[in-house]
Amino acid sequence: MAFSLNSEELKEYQPNRYPFLMIDYVTEVEPGKFANGYKNLTNNEWYFPVHFPGGPNMPGALQLEAMAQMLTVAVTTQEGLKGKVTHALEHTVRFKKEVLPGEQLIIESEIFSWRRGICKGHAKGYTHGEVACEANMLITIPDILEKYLPKS
Repeated sequence: MAFSLNSEELKEYQPNRYPFLMIDYVTEVEPGKFANGYKNLTNNEWYFPVHFPGGPNMPGALQLEAMAQMLTVAVTTQEGLKGKVTHALEHTVRFKKEVLPGEQLIIESEIFSWRRGICKGHAKGYTHGEVACEANMLITIPDILEKYLPKS
């Protein structure tokens, strides 16, 4: 069953906090399947004055982080995973257009598979209805993954 998460409820499932919490609201999440939401980008964001003076835009690494955090919500809303820490294993990302102050980065993420503590998924970020960035990702919950690793 799908539900939404406001900015405070989101913190129960996503361990990042300001200034590294890169999503503001989860409009719809179906645990183990998908999570969608957004990041509002105001001129007050800490990175705009330095990236870049005279031509501010959201750094690509932070766009990727926002997509990874949304995919994480699709994972951590599953039973027994609330608040678990995740780590990146692999990301393949494409940037298609700049994400600018005053825009809203709409993020859609989908889990393709979830096995043995590893999530394979995909996310897209949109501004003004156009794809700005997208990524194929592998993320893990280390304390679940280690149960499946061989003992040395």
